Amino acid sequence: MNTHDEPKRSGAAKTWKRRLPAIAIVAAGLAIGIYPHLQARSALRQQTQSLAIPTVSVAYPQPSPGVQHIDLPAAVQAYQDVPIFARTNGYVGHWYVDIGTPVTAGQLLAVIDAPEVDAQLEQARGAAASALSDYQIAKITANRWQELLKTNSVSKQEAEQDVAIMNARHATLAAARADVERLGKMQSFERVYAPFAGIVSARNIDVGSLIDSGSSGGPKTEMFHLVETDKLRVFADVPQDYVRDAGVGTAATITLSQWPGRTFGGAVTRTAGAMDPVTRTQRTEIDMDNKDGALLPGAYAYVHLNAVNAQPRVSVPVSALLFRPDGVQVATVNAADRVSMQTVTLGRDFGTRIEVVSGLNGHERVIANPNDAIASGDAVHIAKGNGHA
Repeated sequence: MNTHDEPKRSGAAKTWKRRLPAIAIVAAGLAIGIYPHLQARSALRQQTQSLAIPTVSVAYPQPSPGVQHIDLPAAVQAYQDVPIFARTNGYVGHWYVDIGTPVTAGQLLAVIDAPEVDAQLEQARGAAASALSDYQIAKITANRWQELLKTNSVSKQEAEQDVAIMNARHATLAAARADVERLGKMQSFERVYAPFAGIVSARNIDVGSLIDSGSSGGPKTEMFHLVETDKLRVFADVPQDYVRDAGVGTAATITLSQWPGRTFGGAVTRTAGAMDPVTRTQRTEIDMDNKDGALLPGAYAYVHLNAVNAQPRVSVPVSALLFRPDGVQVATVNAADRVSMQTVTLGRDFGTRIEVVSGLNGHERVIANPNDAIASGDAVHIAKGNGHA
């Protein structure tokens, strides 16, 4: 070992010992300055990642009302509404009812004088009596010739001729009797009766008025107009969207402006079974009792149908809807907090909520206010304390 190297190593060691505190101070300063910077950078990275996943509030579908109230304009009509015509020509001999008169089924309304029909009937009766006499004579002759034929007193041809004459006389008698029956019915039409119980809403005749039954090709004379008002038919046109829920048996309430505060009950009795291609509505009939005569045929009314939904439905907030080229969609959140877009079919509008006919089962978490850029597969955070809408 070189003795000259010992002082050099000893001096270097002393130099490092003098510099070591300074180096330590510098290292500590660097650590104190760099660590907060690194910590801030890590926090910023975490915050950026957190902000990249949006926080959303969710709403849960709610059951739609099981009964929907449909308000429609309606027309009140008589249960039966018929014009009464004569079946025979003549002149009015007498009338017994006037406008507004209640009548019972089978009640006599008027009598028509038809002398031509009466004369024809008498003539037909005389012809029938003559035909009966001719038939009786022919029958006696035929029977006599049949007896003589048994003893060969007459020829078979002569006996058969008499039988044929008897049959011809019988046919003539049958025709004469049929004519009497026809004219008898025509004569019975001289008395005009009410076909059902109701109210006479029009009288178009007076004593001496000429009555034309139209049998000669002329215009028929309407004598009376009769309506049945104890029971009424109320007609309303149900829009296409409600047809399935407003079928036969649906409860209905009828209101009229002249009866404020009063309602009349009924039910859907029958429907047209087809849509009007112009209005896209279905003609619906509601039968109702009108024993007290409060409602008049021809009146304007409102029908309130209490339609029961054919199947359960749900509703969501209107703000949850997204109108996309593929249709109306809502954004739902699955168990992994990922977005799933659902295409839905809309129903009734309740204002702040809207009915969903199809596309949701009612158990989804629906994003209440989704942004326009949201898409399936996006990660989201559910807002704390978020519950049912």
